[in-house]
Amino acid sequence: MVQSPKSKNGSPPSGARVSGRAWLMLALATIGFAVNFWAWALLSPLSPRFQDSLDLTSFEQSLLVAVPVAVGSLGRIPVGALTDRFGGRMMFPIVSAVTIVPVLYLGLAGHSSLAALLTGGFFLGIGGTAFAVGVPFVNAWFPPERRGLAIGVFGAGMGGTAISALTTVKLVEASSMETPFVSTALVLAAYAVVAALVLRDAPGRTVPSLPLARRLAATMKLSITWQASVLYAVAFGGYVAFSVYLPTYLKTGYGLTQADAANRMAGFVLLAVAMRPMGGWLSDRLGPVRVLAGSLAVVVAGALVQSLTPPLAPVGTIAFLAMAAALGAGSGATFALVAQLTPAGQVGSVTGVVGAAGGLGGFLPPLVMGSLYGAYGTYAVGLVLLAIVSAAALAYTLTGARAAAEGDRYRLPAENHHARPAA
Repeated sequence: MVQSPKSKNGSPPSGARVSGRAWLMLALATIGFAVNFWAWALLSPLSPRFQDSLDLTSFEQSLLVAVPVAVGSLGRIPVGALTDRFGGRMMFPIVSAVTIVPVLYLGLAGHSSLAALLTGGFFLGIGGTAFAVGVPFVNAWFPPERRGLAIGVFGAGMGGTAISALTTVKLVEASSMETPFVSTALVLAAYAVVAALVLRDAPGRTVPSLPLARRLAATMKLSITWQASVLYAVAFGGYVAFSVYLPTYLKTGYGLTQADAANRMAGFVLLAVAMRPMGGWLSDRLGPVRVLAGSLAVVVAGALVQSLTPPLAPVGTIAFLAMAAALGAGSGATFALVAQLTPAGQVGSVTGVVGAAGGLGGFLPPLVMGSLYGAYGTYAVGLVLLAIVSAAALAYTLTGARAAAEGDRYRLPAENHHARPAA
Protein backbone atom coordinates (compact mmCIF):
# COMPACT_ATOMS: atom_id res chain seq x y z
CA MET A 1 0.00 0.00 0.00
CA VAL A 2 1.41 3.40 -0.98
CA GLN A 3 1.63 5.78 1.97
CA SER A 4 0.31 9.31 1.71
CA PRO A 5 3.00 11.96 1.31
CA LYS A 6 4.00 13.99 4.32
CA SER A 7 4.15 17.72 4.73
CA LYS A 8 7.42 19.40 5.55
CA ASN A 9 6.71 19.32 9.25
CA GLY A 10 6.09 15.59 9.25
CA SER A 11 2.31 15.65 9.49
CA PRO A 12 -0.09 14.51 6.75
CA PRO A 13 -0.49 17.28 4.16
CA SER A 14 -3.63 19.33 3.84
CA GLY A 15 -6.21 17.41 1.83
CA ALA A 16 -4.62 14.02 2.51
CA ARG A 17 -6.99 11.08 2.92
CA VAL A 18 -7.23 9.90 6.52
CA SER A 19 -6.26 6.23 6.69
CA GLY A 20 -8.09 3.56 8.63
CA ARG A 21 -4.98 3.11 10.71
CA ALA A 22 -5.17 6.75 11.82
CA TRP A 23 -8.74 6.22 13.04
CA LEU A 24 -7.64 3.07 14.88
CA MET A 25 -4.86 4.97 16.62
CA LEU A 26 -7.35 7.71 17.54
CA ALA A 27 -9.72 5.13 19.02
CA LEU A 28 -6.97 3.48 21.08
CA ALA A 29 -5.68 6.83 22.31
CA THR A 30 -9.19 7.90 23.31
CA ILE A 31 -9.71 4.68 25.25
CA GLY A 32 -6.38 5.17 26.99
CA PHE A 33 -7.28 8.73 27.93
CA ALA A 34 -10.65 7.55 29.29
CA VAL A 35 -9.14 4.74 31.34
CA ASN A 36 -6.51 6.99 32.89
CA PHE A 37 -9.06 9.71 33.61
CA TRP A 38 -11.29 7.07 35.23
CA ALA A 39 -8.45 6.35 37.63
CA TRP A 40 -7.67 10.05 38.06
CA ALA A 41 -11.25 10.73 39.22
CA LEU A 42 -11.71 7.86 41.67
CA LEU A 43 -11.60 10.02 44.80
CA SER A 44 -14.21 12.58 43.76
CA PRO A 45 -17.37 10.41 44.02
CA LEU A 46 -16.20 9.09 47.39
CA SER A 47 -15.33 12.47 48.91
CA PRO A 48 -18.68 12.88 50.73
CA ARG A 49 -18.21 9.40 52.23
CA PHE A 50 -14.70 10.27 53.39
CA GLN A 51 -15.99 13.54 54.80
CA ASP A 52 -18.43 11.64 56.99
CA SER A 53 -16.13 8.76 57.98
CA LEU A 54 -13.04 10.89 58.67
CA ASP A 55 -14.90 14.01 59.90
CA LEU A 56 -13.29 16.27 57.28
CA THR A 57 -13.91 20.00 57.06
CA SER A 58 -15.20 21.54 53.81
CA PHE A 59 -11.68 22.72 52.98
CA GLU A 60 -10.13 19.29 53.70
CA GLN A 61 -12.71 17.62 51.49
CA SER A 62 -11.98 20.11 48.71
CA LEU A 63 -8.24 19.55 49.13
CA LEU A 64 -8.74 15.79 48.82
CA VAL A 65 -10.26 16.06 45.34
CA ALA A 66 -8.01 18.94 44.27
CA VAL A 67 -4.60 17.32 44.90
CA PRO A 68 -4.81 14.75 42.05
CA VAL A 69 -5.97 17.55 39.75
CA ALA A 70 -2.97 19.74 40.60
CA VAL A 71 -0.41 16.94 40.21
CA GLY A 72 -1.96 15.65 37.01
CA SER A 73 -1.96 19.18 35.63
CA LEU A 74 1.63 20.12 36.42
CA GLY A 75 2.81 16.66 35.36
CA ARG A 76 1.54 17.32 31.84
CA ILE A 77 4.38 19.75 31.19
CA PRO A 78 7.24 17.20 31.34
CA VAL A 79 5.06 14.38 30.01
CA GLY A 80 4.07 16.43 26.96
CA ALA A 81 7.70 17.25 26.24
CA LEU A 82 8.68 13.59 26.69
CA THR A 83 5.94 12.59 24.25
CA ASP A 84 7.39 14.95 21.64
CA ARG A 85 10.67 13.10 22.07
CA PHE A 86 9.67 9.45 22.57
CA GLY A 87 6.17 9.28 21.09
CA GLY A 88 2.81 8.12 22.34
CA ARG A 89 3.60 4.49 21.58
CA MET A 90 6.04 4.48 24.48
CA MET A 91 4.42 7.01 26.80
CA PHE A 92 0.84 5.67 26.87
CA PRO A 93 1.82 2.25 28.29
CA ILE A 94 4.22 3.84 30.78
CA VAL A 95 1.70 6.33 32.18
CA SER A 96 -1.01 3.66 32.40
CA ALA A 97 1.25 1.15 34.15
CA VAL A 98 2.61 3.66 36.66
CA THR A 99 -0.92 4.83 37.56
CA ILE A 100 -1.76 1.30 38.74
CA VAL A 101 0.45 1.75 41.83
CA PRO A 102 -1.44 4.63 43.53
CA VAL A 103 -4.78 3.11 42.51
CA LEU A 104 -3.99 -0.13 44.34
CA TYR A 105 -2.50 1.75 47.29
CA LEU A 106 -5.67 3.81 47.76
CA GLY A 107 -7.94 0.80 47.45
CA LEU A 108 -6.01 -1.58 49.66
CA ALA A 109 -4.39 0.59 52.32
CA GLY A 110 -4.64 4.33 51.68
CA HIS A 111 -8.19 5.28 52.65
CA SER A 112 -8.02 5.14 56.44
CA SER A 113 -6.81 8.71 57.08
CA LEU A 114 -6.63 12.10 55.38
CA ALA A 115 -2.83 11.91 55.20
CA ALA A 116 -2.98 8.51 53.46
CA LEU A 117 -5.61 9.75 51.02
CA LEU A 118 -3.60 12.86 50.16
CA THR A 119 -0.48 10.75 49.62
CA GLY A 120 -2.30 8.37 47.31
CA GLY A 121 -4.09 11.25 45.61
CA PHE A 122 -0.77 12.95 44.90
CA PHE A 123 0.51 9.98 42.88
CA LEU A 124 -2.94 9.33 41.44
CA GLY A 125 -2.39 12.59 39.57
CA ILE A 126 -0.09 10.70 37.18
CA GLY A 127 -3.21 9.41 35.43
CA GLY A 128 -4.16 12.96 34.56
CA THR A 129 -1.01 13.41 32.47
CA ALA A 130 -2.34 11.03 29.80
CA PHE A 131 -3.93 14.01 28.08
CA ALA A 132 -0.51 15.43 27.20
CA VAL A 133 0.41 12.10 25.62
CA GLY A 134 -2.64 11.80 23.42
CA VAL A 135 -2.86 15.24 21.83
CA PRO A 136 0.53 15.19 20.04
CA PHE A 137 0.08 11.48 19.25
CA VAL A 138 -3.28 12.09 17.54
CA ASN A 139 -2.21 15.39 15.99
CA ALA A 140 0.58 13.69 14.04
CA TRP A 141 -1.82 11.19 12.45
CA PHE A 142 -4.26 13.74 10.95
CA PRO A 143 -4.02 16.53 8.34
CA PRO A 144 -4.59 20.11 9.55
CA GLU A 145 -8.20 20.41 8.36
CA ARG A 146 -9.24 17.30 10.35
CA ARG A 147 -7.34 17.95 13.57
CA GLY A 148 -10.12 19.89 15.30
CA LEU A 149 -12.44 16.91 15.00
CA ALA A 150 -9.73 14.34 15.76
CA ILE A 151 -8.48 16.06 18.90
CA GLY A 152 -12.08 16.73 19.93
CA VAL A 153 -12.84 13.02 19.64
CA PHE A 154 -9.74 12.23 21.67
CA GLY A 155 -10.80 14.81 24.24
CA ALA A 156 -14.03 12.88 24.73
CA GLY A 157 -11.88 10.48 26.72
CA MET A 158 -12.37 12.88 29.60
CA GLY A 159 -15.60 10.92 29.97
CA GLY A 160 -13.55 8.55 32.07
CA THR A 161 -14.62 10.78 34.95
CA ALA A 162 -18.22 9.80 34.17
CA ILE A 163 -17.30 6.12 34.41
CA SER A 164 -15.91 6.83 37.85
CA ALA A 165 -19.01 8.78 38.86
CA LEU A 166 -21.39 6.06 37.69
CA THR A 167 -19.55 3.04 39.09
CA THR A 168 -17.40 3.95 42.11
CA VAL A 169 -20.08 4.50 44.75
CA LYS A 170 -22.19 1.61 43.46
CA LEU A 171 -19.25 -0.81 43.60
CA VAL A 172 -18.40 0.28 47.16
CA GLU A 173 -22.00 -0.17 48.31
CA ALA A 174 -22.38 -3.49 46.53
CA SER A 175 -19.06 -4.95 47.60
CA SER A 176 -16.30 -3.08 49.43
CA MET A 177 -14.09 0.01 49.35
CA GLU A 178 -11.39 -1.99 47.57
CA THR A 179 -13.55 -3.08 44.63
CA PRO A 180 -13.58 0.04 42.40
CA PHE A 181 -9.84 0.56 42.86
CA VAL A 182 -8.89 -3.03 42.07
CA SER A 183 -11.25 -3.05 39.08
CA THR A 184 -9.70 0.12 37.70
CA ALA A 185 -6.18 -1.23 38.21
CA LEU A 186 -7.04 -4.33 36.18
CA VAL A 187 -8.41 -2.21 33.32
CA LEU A 188 -5.28 -0.03 33.40
CA ALA A 189 -3.08 -3.13 33.22
CA ALA A 190 -5.03 -4.52 30.28
CA TYR A 191 -4.81 -1.23 28.41
CA ALA A 192 -1.07 -0.90 29.07
CA VAL A 193 -0.51 -4.31 27.45
CA VAL A 194 -2.73 -3.56 24.44
CA ALA A 195 -1.14 -0.14 23.95
CA ALA A 196 2.37 -1.60 24.04
CA LEU A 197 1.42 -4.18 21.41
CA VAL A 198 -0.81 -2.17 19.05
CA LEU A 199 -0.08 1.57 19.27
CA ARG A 200 2.19 3.03 16.59
CA ASP A 201 3.44 6.57 16.14
CA ALA A 202 2.60 8.33 12.88
CA PRO A 203 5.09 7.70 10.03
CA GLY A 204 7.41 10.66 9.60
CA ARG A 205 6.55 12.06 13.02
CA THR A 206 8.71 15.10 13.77
CA VAL A 207 11.13 14.37 16.62
CA PRO A 208 12.92 17.32 18.26
CA SER A 209 16.62 16.87 18.80
CA LEU A 210 17.15 19.61 21.38
CA PRO A 211 17.36 18.76 25.10
CA LEU A 212 14.18 18.84 27.17
CA ALA A 213 15.03 22.07 29.01
CA ARG A 214 15.72 23.98 25.79
CA ARG A 215 12.53 22.70 24.18
CA LEU A 216 10.45 23.77 27.16
CA ALA A 217 12.11 27.18 27.10
CA ALA A 218 11.29 27.49 23.39
CA THR A 219 7.70 26.51 24.10
CA MET A 220 7.38 29.31 26.63
CA LYS A 221 8.37 31.79 23.91
CA LEU A 222 5.41 30.86 21.71
CA SER A 223 2.46 33.23 22.02
CA ILE A 224 -0.02 30.41 21.42
CA THR A 225 1.22 28.70 24.59
CA TRP A 226 0.03 31.55 26.80
CA GLN A 227 -3.05 32.47 24.83
CA ALA A 228 -4.40 28.92 24.82
CA SER A 229 -3.42 28.45 28.47
CA VAL A 230 -5.63 31.35 29.54
CA LEU A 231 -8.61 30.05 27.58
CA TYR A 232 -8.16 26.43 28.60
CA ALA A 233 -7.83 27.37 32.26
CA VAL A 234 -11.39 28.67 32.06
CA ALA A 235 -12.96 26.13 29.69
CA PHE A 236 -11.43 22.86 30.83
CA GLY A 237 -10.72 24.19 34.31
CA GLY A 238 -14.42 24.87 34.74
CA TYR A 239 -15.24 21.35 33.58
CA VAL A 240 -12.73 19.77 35.99
CA ALA A 241 -13.93 21.91 38.88
CA PHE A 242 -17.54 20.88 38.38
CA SER A 243 -16.68 17.24 37.73
CA VAL A 244 -14.83 16.92 41.03
CA TYR A 245 -16.91 19.27 43.20
CA LEU A 246 -20.44 18.87 41.86
CA PRO A 247 -21.32 15.87 44.11
CA THR A 248 -20.38 17.94 47.16
CA TYR A 249 -22.22 21.00 45.85
CA LEU A 250 -25.43 19.07 45.18
CA LYS A 251 -25.29 17.17 48.47
CA THR A 252 -24.63 20.31 50.53
CA GLY A 253 -26.61 22.89 48.58
CA TYR A 254 -29.63 20.80 47.60
CA GLY A 255 -29.62 17.94 50.10
CA LEU A 256 -29.28 15.18 47.51
CA THR A 257 -28.09 11.73 48.48
CA GLN A 258 -24.52 10.74 47.61
CA ALA A 259 -25.69 8.36 44.87
CA ASP A 260 -28.09 10.89 43.33
CA ALA A 261 -25.45 13.61 43.38
CA ALA A 262 -22.93 11.28 41.71
CA ASN A 263 -25.44 10.33 39.00
CA ARG A 264 -26.19 13.98 38.23
CA MET A 265 -22.49 14.73 38.07
CA ALA A 266 -22.16 11.89 35.58
CA GLY A 267 -24.85 13.51 33.43
CA PHE A 268 -22.92 16.79 33.50
CA VAL A 269 -19.74 15.01 32.49
CA LEU A 270 -21.35 13.00 29.69
CA LEU A 271 -22.84 16.09 28.08
CA ALA A 272 -19.52 17.93 28.29
CA VAL A 273 -17.78 14.89 26.80
CA ALA A 274 -20.26 14.69 23.92
CA MET A 275 -19.83 18.38 23.16
CA ARG A 276 -16.04 18.32 23.05
CA PRO A 277 -15.82 16.62 19.62
CA MET A 278 -18.63 18.89 18.51
CA GLY A 279 -16.55 21.89 19.56
CA GLY A 280 -13.64 20.60 17.50
CA TRP A 281 -15.87 19.82 14.50
CA LEU A 282 -17.46 23.27 14.61
CA SER A 283 -14.00 24.84 14.91
CA ASP A 284 -12.91 23.13 11.69
CA ARG A 285 -15.86 24.84 9.96
CA LEU A 286 -16.52 28.10 11.79
CA GLY A 287 -13.14 28.76 13.36
CA PRO A 288 -12.17 28.13 16.98
CA VAL A 289 -12.55 31.78 18.03
CA ARG A 290 -16.27 31.86 17.20
CA VAL A 291 -16.89 28.60 19.02
CA LEU A 292 -14.94 29.77 22.06
CA ALA A 293 -16.80 33.08 22.20
CA GLY A 294 -20.20 31.41 22.06
CA SER A 295 -19.22 28.84 24.67
CA LEU A 296 -17.91 31.40 27.15
CA ALA A 297 -21.03 33.55 26.75
CA VAL A 298 -23.17 30.57 27.74
CA VAL A 299 -20.96 29.90 30.81
CA VAL A 300 -21.37 33.52 31.95
CA ALA A 301 -25.15 33.28 31.70
CA GLY A 302 -25.34 29.86 33.36
CA ALA A 303 -23.12 30.83 36.29
CA LEU A 304 -25.12 34.00 36.96
CA VAL A 305 -28.40 32.08 36.93
CA GLN A 306 -27.05 29.37 39.25
CA SER A 307 -25.63 31.96 41.65
CA LEU A 308 -29.24 32.72 42.60
CA THR A 309 -29.62 29.08 43.76
CA PRO A 310 -32.79 28.42 41.74
CA PRO A 311 -34.83 25.24 42.19
CA LEU A 312 -32.88 22.28 40.85
CA ALA A 313 -35.80 21.30 38.64
CA PRO A 314 -35.93 22.70 36.06
CA VAL A 315 -33.90 25.94 36.22
CA GLY A 316 -30.83 24.68 38.08
CA THR A 317 -30.60 21.58 35.93
CA ILE A 318 -30.87 23.63 32.73
CA ALA A 319 -28.16 26.03 33.95
CA PHE A 320 -25.77 23.21 34.80
CA LEU A 321 -26.38 21.32 31.56
CA ALA A 322 -25.93 24.48 29.50
CA MET A 323 -22.60 25.13 31.23
CA ALA A 324 -21.58 21.50 30.70
CA ALA A 325 -22.24 21.75 26.96
CA ALA A 326 -20.44 25.08 26.71
CA LEU A 327 -17.38 23.98 28.71
CA GLY A 328 -17.06 20.82 26.60
CA ALA A 329 -17.34 22.70 23.30
CA GLY A 330 -14.97 25.40 24.54
CA SER A 331 -12.38 22.81 25.53
CA GLY A 332 -12.53 21.25 22.08
CA ALA A 333 -12.26 24.65 20.41
CA THR A 334 -9.21 25.60 22.47
CA PHE A 335 -7.22 22.62 21.24
CA ALA A 336 -8.43 23.17 17.71
CA LEU A 337 -6.71 26.54 18.06
CA VAL A 338 -3.58 24.84 19.44
CA ALA A 339 -3.52 22.35 16.55
CA GLN A 340 -3.98 25.17 14.05
CA LEU A 341 -1.24 27.46 15.32
CA THR A 342 1.41 25.25 16.95
CA PRO A 343 4.47 24.08 14.96
CA ALA A 344 5.02 20.33 14.57
CA GLY A 345 7.53 19.00 17.05
CA GLN A 346 6.19 21.43 19.67
CA VAL A 347 2.63 20.13 19.96
CA GLY A 348 3.39 17.89 22.93
CA SER A 349 5.25 20.62 24.79
CA VAL A 350 2.54 23.21 24.15
CA THR A 351 -0.14 20.67 25.05
CA GLY A 352 1.64 19.98 28.32
CA VAL A 353 1.69 23.62 29.33
CA VAL A 354 -1.85 24.34 28.15
CA GLY A 355 -3.13 21.14 29.72
CA ALA A 356 -1.45 22.11 32.98
CA ALA A 357 -3.19 25.47 32.87
CA GLY A 358 -6.52 23.74 32.33
CA GLY A 359 -5.99 21.36 35.20
CA LEU A 360 -4.83 24.12 37.52
CA GLY A 361 -7.89 26.06 36.46
CA GLY A 362 -9.84 23.17 37.96
CA PHE A 363 -7.65 22.96 41.07
CA LEU A 364 -8.49 26.32 42.59
CA PRO A 365 -12.32 26.52 42.26
CA PRO A 366 -13.09 23.56 44.57
CA LEU A 367 -10.85 25.09 47.23
CA VAL A 368 -12.45 28.51 46.75
CA MET A 369 -15.97 27.07 46.79
CA GLY A 370 -15.29 25.06 49.94
CA SER A 371 -13.75 28.04 51.71
CA LEU A 372 -16.54 30.43 50.69
CA TYR A 373 -19.24 27.99 51.73
CA GLY A 374 -17.52 27.48 55.08
CA ALA A 375 -17.38 31.25 55.59
CA TYR A 376 -20.77 32.35 54.24
CA GLY A 377 -22.91 29.21 54.04
CA THR A 378 -23.62 29.79 50.32
CA TYR A 379 -22.05 29.05 46.96
CA ALA A 380 -23.39 32.22 45.32
CA VAL A 381 -20.17 34.21 45.59
CA GLY A 382 -18.13 31.43 43.99
CA LEU A 383 -20.52 31.21 41.03
CA VAL A 384 -20.44 34.97 40.54
CA LEU A 385 -16.64 34.75 40.46
CA LEU A 386 -16.92 32.08 37.75
CA ALA A 387 -19.14 34.40 35.71
CA ILE A 388 -16.64 37.26 36.08
CA VAL A 389 -13.66 35.11 35.04
CA SER A 390 -15.59 33.70 32.07
CA ALA A 391 -16.58 37.21 30.97
CA ALA A 392 -12.92 38.27 31.08
CA ALA A 393 -11.96 35.21 28.99
CA LEU A 394 -14.73 36.08 26.52
CA ALA A 395 -13.36 39.61 26.14
CA TYR A 396 -9.87 38.21 25.54
CA THR A 397 -11.19 35.72 22.98
CA LEU A 398 -12.78 38.53 20.98
CA THR A 399 -9.57 40.58 21.04
CA GLY A 400 -6.24 38.81 21.55
CA ALA A 401 -7.24 35.31 20.43
CA ARG A 402 -9.06 36.63 17.38
CA ALA A 403 -6.04 38.70 16.33
CA ALA A 404 -3.78 35.65 16.69
CA ALA A 405 -6.07 33.39 14.68
CA GLU A 406 -6.41 35.93 11.88
CA GLY A 407 -2.68 36.73 11.80
CA ASP A 408 0.35 34.78 10.63
CA ARG A 409 1.03 31.25 11.82
CA TYR A 410 3.36 30.96 14.78
CA ARG A 411 6.89 29.85 14.05
CA LEU A 412 9.53 28.06 16.05
CA PRO A 413 12.36 30.11 17.53
CA ALA A 414 15.49 29.88 15.38
CA GLU A 415 17.28 27.45 17.65
CA ASN A 416 14.37 25.03 17.45
CA HIS A 417 14.62 24.37 13.72
CA HIS A 418 16.70 21.28 14.41
CA ALA A 419 13.80 18.86 14.56
CA ARG A 420 14.31 15.65 12.68
CA PRO A 421 11.78 13.16 11.29
CA ALA A 422 11.22 9.97 13.22
CA ALA A 423 13.08 6.98 11.92
